[in-house]
Amino acid sequence: MSPPPDLRWRLADDDPQGTLFDEVERHVGGGEFRGMEFLHVRARRIINEVPKTSAVPFRYTINAYRGCSHACVYCTSGDTAVLLAEGRLRPIADLRVGDLVIGTERVGRYRRYVATPVLAHWSTIKPAFRVTLEDGAKFVASGDHRFLTERGWKHVSGTGGGADCRPHLTPNNSLLGIGPMPRAPIASPAYQRGYLCGMVRGDAAPAHRIIDLEPLTRTRAYLQTASVPTTEFLFAAATGSRQAIRAIRTQARAAVERIESLVEWPSEPSEDWTKGFLAGIYDAEGHFGEVIRISNKDPEILAQISSALARLRFRSVCERPRANGVCPIRLLGGLPEIVRFILTVDPATTRKRTITGRAMKGTGARQVVSVEPLGLEMPMYDITTGTGDFIANGVVSHNCFARPTHEYLGMDAGEDFERRIVVKVNAVERLRAELAPGQWAGDHIAMGTNTDPYQRCEGKYRLTRGIVGVLAEAANPFSILTKSTLVLSDLELLAEAARRTDVAVNLSIGTLDEEVWRATEPGTPHPLKRVEAVARLNAAGVASGVLVAPVLPGLSDQPEQLEAVVKACVEAGARSISPILLHLRPGVREQYLGWLAGARPDLLDEHTRLYPRAYAPKATQNELSRLVAAMVARHGGRSASPGEARSVEPPRTPRPRPSRQLPLGI
Repeated sequence: MSPPPDLRWRLADDDPQGTLFDEVERHVGGGEFRGMEFLHVRARRIINEVPKTSAVPFRYTINAYRGCSHACVYCTSGDTAVLLAEGRLRPIADLRVGDLVIGTERVGRYRRYVATPVLAHWSTIKPAFRVTLEDGAKFVASGDHRFLTERGWKHVSGTGGGADCRPHLTPNNSLLGIGPMPRAPIASPAYQRGYLCGMVRGDAAPAHRIIDLEPLTRTRAYLQTASVPTTEFLFAAATGSRQAIRAIRTQARAAVERIESLVEWPSEPSEDWTKGFLAGIYDAEGHFGEVIRISNKDPEILAQISSALARLRFRSVCERPRANGVCPIRLLGGLPEIVRFILTVDPATTRKRTITGRAMKGTGARQVVSVEPLGLEMPMYDITTGTGDFIANGVVSHNCFARPTHEYLGMDAGEDFERRIVVKVNAVERLRAELAPGQWAGDHIAMGTNTDPYQRCEGKYRLTRGIVGVLAEAANPFSILTKSTLVLSDLELLAEAARRTDVAVNLSIGTLDEEVWRATEPGTPHPLKRVEAVARLNAAGVASGVLVAPVLPGLSDQPEQLEAVVKACVEAGARSISPILLHLRPGVREQYLGWLAGARPDLLDEHTRLYPRAYAPKATQNELSRLVAAMVARHGGRSASPGEARSVEPPRTPRPRPSRQLPLGI
């Protein structure tokens, strides 16, 4: 086992702040925490003062935990094929931060495929399981990995028993996604000849071929390999409605004769030649709209296209010829067959490969036949993406968001994050000492400003409960900010504390919009469950308000969305309702905008206008506050004044687990 970390906050690569704790004592978890390591530390102070330059509305704060005891460990083997946004495959082990992959987001009734950036990438060692599907596909993943099934997200294997057993894959479950994803063909000499045949013979309309530089570059490279040098030139200049068109040419008689030889129809076309031909003719004259069509008017070429598709087991139909004599051949079978065609033949044109924006409707579910433990541990890999998922082996796979934050403590985002949880075991006794008469002036203390005080390991250590008890004994005012309904487990204690001092529990409920909630906070308790928690807290005498936060421009800021939250929270008896607009500090800005570029690129210009700096213009913030205040008044509730609302940060990316909150706990 590796030595414990020195737990330094690293402000820059060469600027460590210094060790935070005198010692680190290891404790190995058991039961539901089996395989985890809790790093018990004795904090020098538990009440931390917020820098005076901070815009937050509190001065002192307490955080008992660092790390996340319900860490996502959704890992897969290194050769797992991940679908890139450009329509190609790459092993998960070879992915890097910044790569664009295909994820999903719910829009209306359907999930849709969208481009999403890789925000983090790591590896770990995990027990391996083999999942076998009815179509013969097999892949290896850890037991903690989750796949999207016809009944929602399910882990590969279960833990616990009875009602406490987590949802997991069983035979007859069906995995949702795109379907089988064949590997790209090797660019063998036969494939190259087939590609050149398709490109050259299909070049009846040059603009179809050479408006994109990718097939032009590939064609030129393949000709060079065949000892046919070419030169590139501007075929047609750009106009107001048309892009520039470039082309290649050769004028040597020997080169022309060589090309004529290369594009002859083979008497017995090989499979490689067939794939190359379909890639070339698709690059030259293919169209990808709702379906894939390849058009031509030459009967011989049309016959070769139909024959090639049939050889690779694709179903197609020749549509009615158009007025100009061109006849389109349409690929049948929906999106799974479109993806299989693209991956099987490997065309060069990226815009004819991408499936972004396509709905998952009609995609083939793949039935699980068996899930078998392999009896060994293997290197496993996982990524963080902007959407919270990615396409692996043709099915939708979940991933983890919170891991990179552990690097700030000098630990890595892989094994350390999931197995090493920093616990300030002396938090309760340290607090009691710091609240001693003569040492503390009785200032308000905020909790939930960094990590949620009611994350899963609170059930193991009960530090938040102990802290609440000490604050109640001292009659010291405090507040808790959380997204977790686990706060209700301490309802009686909080009610007792509220009888002695000022206590407030605020829940952040940014939206009731199902689509926005699933896209930006997919692992938090349902917003309506949080509304119910507000009602129960208030009924018990614990003042509970709501922060409508963060309000995301273009996503959750529509009047009808805001009014839905306000109405529900007023009916729940919320003592105050305040909106807080998105805050994009450096670092978070790049991460959030990277996610937005994949999920909602249409909103990038608006964000650039609103956020030349970390905060949106004060006038925009105040307008939001006035709008919500009017809604609260209309429904008979109570709101904070416009000046009380402050902008906060967004989720670094949409979170899949409730314990990993927005910075400042919102």
